[in-house]
Amino acid sequence: MVGQRFITLLENHPWFEVVSVAASGRSAGKTYEEAVGPRWKMDVLMPEAVKNLTVLNINEVKDVAEKVDFVFSAVDMTKEEIKEIEDAYAKAEIPVVSNNSAHRWTPDVPMVVPEINPEHFEVIAFQKKRLGTTRGFVAVKPNCSIQSYTPALNALKDFGPRTVAVTTYQAISGAGKTFQDWPEMLDNVIPYIGGEEEKSEKEPLRLWGRIENGVIVPAEDPVITAQCLRVPVKDGHMSAVFVTFDKKPEKELMIERWNNFKALPQELKLPSAPKQYLRYMEEENRPQTRLDRDFENGMGVSLGRLREDTVFDYKFVGLSHNTVRGAAGGAVLCAEMLAAQGYITAK
Repeated sequence: MVGQRFITLLENHPWFEVVSVAASGRSAGKTYEEAVGPRWKMDVLMPEAVKNLTVLNINEVKDVAEKVDFVFSAVDMTKEEIKEIEDAYAKAEIPVVSNNSAHRWTPDVPMVVPEINPEHFEVIAFQKKRLGTTRGFVAVKPNCSIQSYTPALNALKDFGPRTVAVTTYQAISGAGKTFQDWPEMLDNVIPYIGGEEEKSEKEPLRLWGRIENGVIVPAEDPVITAQCLRVPVKDGHMSAVFVTFDKKPEKELMIERWNNFKALPQELKLPSAPKQYLRYMEEENRPQTRLDRDFENGMGVSLGRLREDTVFDYKFVGLSHNTVRGAAGGAVLCAEMLAAQGYITAK
């Protein structure tokens, strides 16, 4: 599903052109349209420009590398297989921008949300030394579940978020599913998503980490505890967040920080960057998944229901589009930032 989202987001992209698609050997040799078959899950039609692309074998690295300037990676393999194939492309001097989780904790691989930690791309120089490359490297984006609340906390970082409790309500597209192929999710909530709670607690700390001796050292705070639920929603991850600060800010100041937040992607006017990354919604019943997940073409984050809490300092709700900002769109924005900074170039 993320691969399909990449295809739709890259249609008519002003900087990038899809020239090749690659997959496992069982799809190789077919056209993209034949390989996908009835499994096209996007709401829009498959772009004409990719229908007749011949699917290449992902394991034939040299052949693929000759045809492309860089690759987006969204593959269904084991973590070890993903690490191996992504490193193989990097060593073939092809930059890899990955949606996969396999390399998120490799110490010299940057895991980046461009509005939060673009400086982590500087670790690429150390990664290239390890790999022995001049052009090739791997960069990744974080888990989709954290992107409904981590940006809101990031905008308040100078107030010292100390303790965070979060529950995420995650759409079925996060599992690559639709209601047609997962009918048991109708009228149902599953209170477990494998691996999500650890990612939700730990990955924000890596985003807020620092580069030391050529590796990313995660931040030590805030302490985050998470629960992650699968809910009967097509797209959009929602979070209910409780937070205590070292220096408790005024509510009005928090809202002002969110609504006026700008970062490097906005300054550079990158093609996929939202003009407004964060917005606070005053209505008592917003944000709502169906109404608000497509804010800024799915690249923005909607926040609401900010109020003081009886245990923590504040509580609020966040919402982001999990397959756009949380997956393919976030990776495309990373690639745009890497291109703007000279890490990705045409051969």
